[in-house]
Amino acid sequence: MEKLTPTDLLSVGEVSRRAGVAVSALHFYEQQGLIGSERTAGNQRRYRRHVLRRISLILVAKRMGIPLSEVAVVFESLPEDRMPSKRDWERISRRWAALLEARRREIEQLEQELTGCIGCGCLSLRRCRVLNPQDSLAERGPGATRLPPALPEEFE
Repeated sequence: MEKLTPTDLLSVGEVSRRAGVAVSALHFYEQQGLIGSERTAGNQRRYRRHVLRRISLILVAKRMGIPLSEVAVVFESLPEDRMPSKRDWERISRRWAALLEARRREIEQLEQELTGCIGCGCLSLRRCRVLNPQDSLAERGPGATRLPPALPEEFE
C-alpha cells in the first residue's frame, strides 16, 4: 500500500467527494482565493490533499455563521504549500472564539431589548424605543441602521 502525503494531488471530483461539497463550490472557493489548484497538461484541476483541511475550515466557519470574508482574512496568514500547523489552527480558533463571544453579547442585548419591549405593555409609538415613531434614522439612509456591523471593529 502506498503512503499518502498532504501534497498528493487529487482530482476535483475526489476533493468534492471527500469534502462533501459540490464541484461548483470548489470552483467558487478557488475564485475567492480560499483554495488553490494546479493544472495538468490536459488543463484539468488538481488539488493538493491538504486543501481538504482548508475546505473543512470553510465548512466549520459556515456552520458558525462566520462570513467567507473573515475566512479569507485568516487564510492570508496560512501557508499555501503545506498543511497548516496546530499553532495556526489554535490562532484561528482563538480569533473566532472572540468573534462568536462578541456575537453572543450582541444577541443577548437584542434579547433584552425584545423582552423589555414585549414586557413593557406601553403599546405607545411615542415611547417605544424599538419602533422609532419619528423615523429619526431616515436621514442615515435606507436599511436597518440600528443593527451592528457584521464584524466587530477588532476583526476588520
